[in-house]
Amino acid sequence: MTRTLCMAAAQTGSVQDGSAAMFDTAAALIDQAHGQGVELLAFPELFLAPFFANSLQADFDRHFMRADDPRVLRLVGHAASRGTALVLPLAERADDGYYNSALVSDARGQVLGIYRKTHIPAYFPNDKPGGTGSYEKFYFSPGRGLPVFDLCGTRIGIQICNDRLYPEGSRALALQGAEVLVMPISFSTYSDPQRRASIWEVPPRARAYENGAYVLACNRAGIEGPRHHLGHSMAVDPHGMIAARLAGEENALLVHVADLDEVGRARVGFPWWRDRRPDLYGNLVK
Repeated sequence: MTRTLCMAAAQTGSVQDGSAAMFDTAAALIDQAHGQGVELLAFPELFLAPFFANSLQADFDRHFMRADDPRVLRLVGHAASRGTALVLPLAERADDGYYNSALVSDARGQVLGIYRKTHIPAYFPNDKPGGTGSYEKFYFSPGRGLPVFDLCGTRIGIQICNDRLYPEGSRALALQGAEVLVMPISFSTYSDPQRRASIWEVPPRARAYENGAYVLACNRAGIEGPRHHLGHSMAVDPHGMIAARLAGEENALLVHVADLDEVGRARVGFPWWRDRRPDLYGNLVK
């Protein structure tokens, strides 16, 4: 019997500072996903707040919330009432620091855990339009683990935005049995829209191909202050082919039914697990 997973990326739009409207938008997208039979729904990186890390803000705490915030749990419960599992990113205020996180809940509303972004970037600004740079290192501590989650009859791993540029994390998740890599992203064109648009699809496709895994890349869309979020959320199959994608529309849903048995076929056809040479890779972790 074929194993399938109906998964979706919610490509949300811009957020006004201090606005709670995205919680209502998220609930509406959960309803829309339920109407299309979605079992697993993912949202973009930090989608509940403006992308505040493009500037220096001393009062940044207002953008953060605890994982058990009633607003977060309300969305989890709303999804559970529709039988939908979630990958729900948030700016997380924890007892031991501030994190760029993604909460994972199953179709019954049980919170299975949290992934915290491990590769925290910082980019210099420039004087060109959109050249804000990024100051994430001022706001977020790096996560300390690469968990996998048993969810919807498969195993998933999460890589948040900048994480996707480092192949080691995705490989570590695949070696733990992850068949689906969910990538919540806030990819902006910054000051070089032509180059940034041209390279957008490269990392998700590479991570899928080199690990024989599905990738669900869920990006923001639209104009938010000086940032232009590209959108173009996509589902990539285990052969590195784009199976479905959106354009630049805001608050849209990308739905794809993944044939999970294709993961095994891809890994037999391109047997990285057989031919890799970990005995030669020691310098990668020294």
